[in-house]
Amino acid sequence: QVPLVESGGGLVQAGGSLRLSCAASGRTISSYAMGWFRQAPGKEREFVAAISWRGGSTYYADSVKGRFTISRDNAKKTVALQMNSLKPEDTAVYYCAVGRGIAPMPDLSTYDYWGQGTQVTVSS
Repeated sequence: QVPLVESGGGLVQAGGSLRLSCAASGRTISSYAMGWFRQAPGKEREFVAAISWRGGSTYYADSVKGRFTISRDNAKKTVALQMNSLKPEDTAVYYCAVGRGIAPMPDLSTYDYWGQGTQVTVSS
């Protein structure tokens, strides 16, 4: 098990920014890719961004490309998601997850451990 705790969510106006953080406890996450996903009410959970085990490779959903940036600090066992130019359609619960391998993947099935999520609400 790799307990994950997300933080940094909140209410922001369209065009604003938020920075989400995901902290892992227990086992190290430095050997695994990490991802961020989101789930809006009535919708399936979807991929947002992922980062390779050392941070050298990233992968973004088209809907957030150019606005969101994923990063990681393996020494601190944290992963961050900087979200700029937020839109109302970004409103969702955001989850971080630990991947099974080292490469960033968009498929939910390639992630084993999930946090409880943090709510992001973007008002128009």
